[in-house]
Amino acid sequence: MKSTVAKTCSVLLLAVAGLAAQPAAPPPPRRGPAGTPVERALQVGPPGTWWRDPALVQKIGLTADQQKKIEDAFQQSRLHLIDLTAALDKEQVTMEPLLAADHPDEAKILVQIDRIAQARAELEKANARMLLGFRNVLSQDQWTRLRAGKPMAPPAQPPAEPPPGRGRPGPPPPGGGR
Repeated sequence: MKSTVAKTCSVLLLAVAGLAAQPAAPPPPRRGPAGTPVERALQVGPPGTWWRDPALVQKIGLTADQQKKIEDAFQQSRLHLIDLTAALDKEQVTMEPLLAADHPDEAKILVQIDRIAQARAELEKANARMLLGFRNVLSQDQWTRLRAGKPMAPPAQPPAEPPPGRGRPGPPPPGGGR
């Protein structure tokens, strides 16, 4: 049992060390098909400030009052999201010296992993609350029209098997092929 725990922790430490060794980059946009399942479900319109796009506003029949409500919710959430993103960044930066130590302290690293996960969860929840606030401003008809113009999310998993004759693994053709 102790050996299994030690192996698991070693693998976890190597994975975290690999992530920490990567250069810091701005987080990817949190909108669109690449987001979390909650973000994909709540995604209200295309990425960005879609409620400011006159063509889209007209297409879905967004009123000036609705635009103002969405803009206000965006501005209020934006400051909070900036703070939460900074908190996540701080927790990730705090992890770096723990992993760079000659003799990493497993207990401290595991605590820091929990802190990073919690900061990431808080950021995801705040973003989802903002998107839900946007959704609640729209009527059902507006929501339907807005979703109709949204590209489909990619499938959750690739097909189990490629179509016949296309990249299907198997023995080489007789006579050496090609």
